[in-house]
Amino acid sequence: MKTTKKKIKVTVEKTDTGFSGFCDNYPIFTTGRTIPELIDNAFEAANIYFEDVKIKLTHDNLKFEIDFKQFFQYYKVLNSKFLADKIGMNPTLLSQYVQGHKKPSDRQTEKILYGIHQIGQELSEINLIYRH
Repeated sequence: MKTTKKKIKVTVEKTDTGFSGFCDNYPIFTTGRTIPELIDNAFEAANIYFEDVKIKLTHDNLKFEIDFKQFFQYYKVLNSKFLADKIGMNPTLLSQYVQGHKKPSDRQTEKILYGIHQIGQELSEINLIYRH
């Protein structure tokens, strides 16, 4: 089986029971109770679809997209005011993006995503200790 550098966009939507994921360009659909479960299921579904043409996908081939409002509803621990301060954005403007009242430009979206990734990186490098 051969591999590919092809990027496949998976659109993620919040549902009453978790999340659903679908591709616009391929008949790939799946669900999951959590985002990590959805990612695993989408990877499996995509590999099953491409099995007939003998292409093996890696996790790098899938690109997951979710809209701002649904992202912040799921990741409630991420405070939009904190994020706005972190990336130097007006908190009211970010709030309008989060609530779906305004759509950010591609540049603003990249800035927000960079801030989210930066916070994730910081959190992944911290160890907590408990002292008596």
